[in-house]
Amino acid sequence: MRAWQPRVAVTAALVVLGLASGCALFRRPAAAPPPELEVTATAYNSLPGQSAEPGDPTLAASGIRLRPGMRVVAVSDDLFELGLRFGTRLHIEGFDGEWSVADRMAPRWHRRIDVYLGDDVEAARRFGERRVHIRWNPRGP
Repeated sequence: MRAWQPRVAVTAALVVLGLASGCALFRRPAAAPPPELEVTATAYNSLPGQSAEPGDPTLAASGIRLRPGMRVVAVSDDLFELGLRFGTRLHIEGFDGEWSVADRMAPRWHRRIDVYLGDDVEAARRFGERRVHIRWNPRGP
């Protein structure tokens, strides 16, 4: 009688797994759309005299060295707390490709990003200030 008991247990387990796979309780929830916000965007450079902090203007708050051509942004403290932490990749309306959070802005700013434009001061001036939508994927734990 013991010889058939393992087969019954295996069969029962397979039936339960088969039923559970179709059960809503065992399905993964659909992925939520990435967070999206409208923010004010400005531009910045990494030249002496332009940093709020004394020291090396090419050293970002994340610890990386800024170099012209990098696709990075600085974010206001409130956006940092919403999940736009260092290394978070985002899409900026009106810009091609992905950008990455590498720096933080002065505490006085809210709902604001600063797009890094290397050492091109004129490009930063032309950029001015504008409203844009940003979208990012939150990081896992």
